[in-house]
Amino acid sequence: MLQIYKTQGDRLVPVDGADLTSPPSVDTARAPLWIDLLEPTAAEAATVENYIGIDIPAVADLEEIEPSSRLYAEEGAVFMTVTTVVGVQSGEPAKTPVAFILRNGHLVTVRYAEPRQFRTFLAQAQKGTGERYDTAEAIMLGLLEAQVNWLADLLELIGHDIDSMSQGVFQSKVKKVSRKTADLRSTMGEIGRQGDLLSLVRESLVSLSRLLTYHHTLSPRAKGDKAEKADKEARNRTRILVRDAQSLSEHASFLSTKLSFMLDATLGLINLEQNQIIKIFSVVAVIFVPPTLVASIYGMNFEGMPELGWSFGYPFALILMLISAGLPLLYFKRRGWL
Repeated sequence: MLQIYKTQGDRLVPVDGADLTSPPSVDTARAPLWIDLLEPTAAEAATVENYIGIDIPAVADLEEIEPSSRLYAEEGAVFMTVTTVVGVQSGEPAKTPVAFILRNGHLVTVRYAEPRQFRTFLAQAQKGTGERYDTAEAIMLGLLEAQVNWLADLLELIGHDIDSMSQGVFQSKVKKVSRKTADLRSTMGEIGRQGDLLSLVRESLVSLSRLLTYHHTLSPRAKGDKAEKADKEARNRTRILVRDAQSLSEHASFLSTKLSFMLDATLGLINLEQNQIIKIFSVVAVIFVPPTLVASIYGMNFEGMPELGWSFGYPFALILMLISAGLPLLYFKRRGWL
């Protein structure tokens, strides 16, 4: 899908039927400022390549992790790729690369999924929020700000889920062992899912920090008073985004540590519950050992046993078995083992 936008005041408006066959002209009223390629076909990619004069990277190129493959300048264009998170609402989070290409005052974005922050940014930019998107760099920074806000929302969501799991683990009032163990195992599954999502968020933050640092370092100094002012504002916004990404990375590290503690605590509680079951079986076995001994003795049937001819021998044996079972039980309770 090929989508084209231009600026109109403080809003971005789509350009229908824009001519991409002729070289770009900044003076043309319908000249595109932002060209967005969503799962582009070969024909759409070729059209943009001919218009901008650069090669559009394929999805395999975007998924490379080396900095030289994600952040580089070539033929007067700056190529920057960031990793973002998609599929959170559907319950199947995954990572996807998004490429930002700046050349001759144009922004080209290449993506093979539809991250939520793109929709959020477009909804705000098309309504007009007072923020001006009259340069390609301003549009890119607006998209990156939406990315930072989206990752902050994800970290907040993960933090709430961890707090809920913590309350369920440490404040559980379920007394039935089997039910509590099942709840703890379910909590372990949720911890795993939150850990996977947190890993994706941290990876996205790392790639975002690298992109912002690269852009801030290589951002060209524009000429002219108006251009210098715009460049200064862009660099200030970039510095703010770098600090935001770093602070979010620190918060993600804190949540990762908390999640590891939750996993260790859950495993410990499961072990305690299992030990409790084993302890019950051990106590039961110890309680029945003395009665078994009494029954074994009086089951020998030797002729010289005086109790064999005693009329109260059978009740005496039963009472002795009960006493021998009750004494260990009373001892365990007094020791607090039950």
